[in-house]
Amino acid sequence: MADAPAKYLGLKSGIGLVIANMVGAGVFVSAGFMAQDLGPGQILLAWGVGAGLALCGVVAYAEVARLMPKSGGEYRYLSQLWHPFLGYLAGWSSLLVGFSAPIAVDAYAAGAYANKLSGSIHPNLFGVGLVVLLTIAHAIGLRTSTRVQNVLFGVKVLLLLAFIGVGVVAGRWAFPAWQPANPSAGFPVGAFAGSLFFIAFAFSGWNAAVYAAEEFNEPAKNVPRAMLIGCSAVAVLYLVLNYVFVANLTPEADLADWYLKQKDQVTLGHIVMARLVGEGGARVFSGVILLLFMSAMSAMMLVGPRVYAAMAADGVLPPSLKAQEGKPPVRSVLLQGAIAIVLVLAPDVRDMLAAIGALLVLFAALTVTGLFRARFDKTGRFEKPSTLSLVAAAIYGLLALWMLYFGFFRNPAGSPHWLLLWAGVLLIVTSVAYALTRQRKQRAA
Repeated sequence: MADAPAKYLGLKSGIGLVIANMVGAGVFVSAGFMAQDLGPGQILLAWGVGAGLALCGVVAYAEVARLMPKSGGEYRYLSQLWHPFLGYLAGWSSLLVGFSAPIAVDAYAAGAYANKLSGSIHPNLFGVGLVVLLTIAHAIGLRTSTRVQNVLFGVKVLLLLAFIGVGVVAGRWAFPAWQPANPSAGFPVGAFAGSLFFIAFAFSGWNAAVYAAEEFNEPAKNVPRAMLIGCSAVAVLYLVLNYVFVANLTPEADLADWYLKQKDQVTLGHIVMARLVGEGGARVFSGVILLLFMSAMSAMMLVGPRVYAAMAADGVLPPSLKAQEGKPPVRSVLLQGAIAIVLVLAPDVRDMLAAIGALLVLFAALTVTGLFRARFDKTGRFEKPSTLSLVAAAIYGLLALWMLYFGFFRNPAGSPHWLLLWAGVLLIVTSVAYALTRQRKQRAA
């Protein structure tokens, strides 16, 4: 009998994969956008709610992964728990939004920080160069891809701890009293709900391990543990990091120019570090943070193509996108890189962050509420999910419903129909692909 294929991911690599997917441009970009409408206490409250949402998602996804320990993520789960069309929709969303768009955001943010080092660097073109280099690295081979990921993960953790350490030693810790650029008379419910989409983007990646479940040693045990440990660690880091941000922003009168410049909102980390240790230290920070964004891009380039390869293996995407035994899905890697390049050339970062966050929350909510479908399933296809996972799924689903109400109907991001446009494009593309696939299967039968 042939030897079983080697498994490249253990618990430590899985934790690294989750953390590396989670920590990217989102945590450094989101606070700058949120400060337009929310005060410091409201920003910290939003991050607490976002952390709770992510951890509820982890508990529910851990149970889904136990019931279905297969690679493919939401594409696989929604196809089996609900209907193949929802699986198609989630898979195409992963291709067009879930991975390629965050890669583009990280690439643009890396370019914005590079611009702080040299004003002659164009953020978009620099981002394109990073996408090309990392796409090549992940297309070379599976072992090379994993080594690149593990090295960049270590750099990322050290950078975050160093940033927090500087904030502890040199920063202010008194609770800040500054006001947002656009203050409201009462509690800004719409802006608060909209900010949760930015935070959902920053926390996205807590479910990264499920996309490569079949490449884990003991996936039923290590995939849930990797998600829980990785997400919990990042939640603590995010809360401390955002306190450093809000405590060290100067009053709104001194930030008049910063409020109006999207690029400076993106490079909030550089601005705060310059106040703490001077421009020279901030330039060193901006140079190192490029590695952080490269790590996030690398992690998504490792995970995303596994979804497309699973779809290709099921006949949803062209067979050429499938992975060969022991090798990465090279053409899936290249396709993802090409889409990311298109997106990084003309990003509206604020709207893209919000749209990505909303759509990721939507598909995660559909997935976790599928546990109720499994609980009441009469066919015997699924084991009964635990009570804890059902409670976590209910909390996630209800909070997601509240967020999406504001996202679709109250338009908190301020850009007309931004989310409806993204959702409409996905629905049209998926509907056409689903119809063509069904026709092809019927003809083959």
